[in-house]
Amino acid sequence: KPTVVSDHNIPADKMGLDIWPDTMTGFTEVILSAKTVLWNGPMGLFEKKPFAEGTFGVAQVVGGTRAFSVVGGGDSVSALHQSGYASKVSHVSTGGGASLEFIEEGDLPGIAALKFGVSSHD
Repeated sequence: KPTVVSDHNIPADKMGLDIWPDTMTGFTEVILSAKTVLWNGPMGLFEKKPFAEGTFGVAQVVGGTRAFSVVGGGDSVSALHQSGYASKVSHVSTGGGASLEFIEEGDLPGIAALKFGVSSHD
């Protein structure tokens, strides 16, 4: 049974399985002020209804923003589809970790191999 904890001190016999409600308020403010939103990873155990509110809430806000939005990763994409907001985001990608690595590092091994591989002129 879900219990709202007002700080980071989750009791030893409980698990943090969702965000809500104060964290969602903060996330909403940040998302709505952004020009670009990259979302990778659900907010909690969205597969279980009592713990889906945070993830589905983020999906609703991301889907409603005017920002360019990219949602990546298998679990995030699944949650986005379940929430009904998949058609409201700019781009949906199953490449979660790889997408983040590309953004962070500017390259990926497969892309580097294509760029620096044997050219057709050799």
